[in-house]
Amino acid sequence: MAFALPTETYAGKVYEVTIGTDKTATFGGENVLPFHNFEGTIPHKPLIAYEIQDVPPEDWPETLRKVYEGKSADPVTWAKHCQDDLKAEAIALRLIGTHPDRENRSAEEAAKTVSDVLAAINVPLIILGSNNPDKDSQVLVAASEAAKGRNCIIGKAQESNHKTIVAAAMANNHKLVAMSELDINLSKQLNILITQMGFDKERIITDPMCSALGYGIEYSYSVMERIRLAALTQNDVIMQPPMMGDIGFYVWKVKEAQASESDLPQWGNLEQRAIGWEAATAAALLLSGAELLIMRHPEAVKTINSFIEELI
Repeated sequence: MAFALPTETYAGKVYEVTIGTDKTATFGGENVLPFHNFEGTIPHKPLIAYEIQDVPPEDWPETLRKVYEGKSADPVTWAKHCQDDLKAEAIALRLIGTHPDRENRSAEEAAKTVSDVLAAINVPLIILGSNNPDKDSQVLVAASEAAKGRNCIIGKAQESNHKTIVAAAMANNHKLVAMSELDINLSKQLNILITQMGFDKERIITDPMCSALGYGIEYSYSVMERIRLAALTQNDVIMQPPMMGDIGFYVWKVKEAQASESDLPQWGNLEQRAIGWEAATAAALLLSGAELLIMRHPEAVKTINSFIEELI
C-alpha cells in the first residue's frame, strides 16, 4: 500500500503585501503554515531587507562595522552599496539618529535623509523610527510625507503613538508596521485600533517583537506561532497581516555576537559565531511565521537565502 502524506487544510490566508514603485517586492499570501507547500500555496518567498542607518553605526560591533567600512559614513552611499553590490531586494532605513539619547536629529533632518535615499535607489524602502514613541510621532510623519507616492513601509506604530503614525501612513499611501510587546492579545488589540481609524487591515505588517537566540527566542517563537495559527486555523482576519522579524536590531547587541575570542576562547571564532547567531535567529523566526526580515550581515543573509531556497 502506497504511503499517503497526511495533510491539513486551513480556513484562513495571510494577506499579500506589495511595496515599492519602480522595483516592487511582494510577501505574504500563503494559506498554509511556514514552508508547508505540500499542503497549500506559498506564492512568495519571505522578503529580506538590509538595514542601514541615518548615522554611522558606531554602536555596532567591529565584526559588523568592518563589512560596511567606507560605505556607512552616509546613508545614501550605504543604501546604494546594499542595492548595487549586495543585490538587496529591499532596504530598511532606521532613523536611529533621531533618538533623544543619540544625536536627537530633527524630523526635518530625517525627512531629508529619506528623500535623499529614495532618490538614490529603486528598490522598496522600509522606514523605521528610533523606537522612542514620542519622537517617532514627529519623525515618522515627516518621513512619510517625504516618501509620499513611493509605497513604503512606515513604522513602528505602537499603542501609545499609533494615531499620529497611522494618519500619516494613510495620507501618504504607505504600508504600516504595528508593533506590540510579545503578547498575542496586545497584537490583536493594536491591529483593531488601527483598523478602527480606517486603515486597511491588508496594509498592516505585524511586528510582535522578537528576541535573539538564547534570549527568549522560545517565547518569541510561540507568540508568532500563535498569531499565525489564529490567522490560518481560526480564520481571524485581524491576525492575517504578514509578520516582521527585526532580526539584526536584537542579535548584534547580545554577548554572543560581541564577546572577544581572547575573553571566551571556548566560544570559537567571533565572526563566524556572530554571523551564525543572526542566521539561526532568522531561521527560527521564519519557521514561526515571519514573512519579512530585517537583517544586517551579508553572510547571514546569504545563509538564510539558501535556507529559504532549500525549504521552499
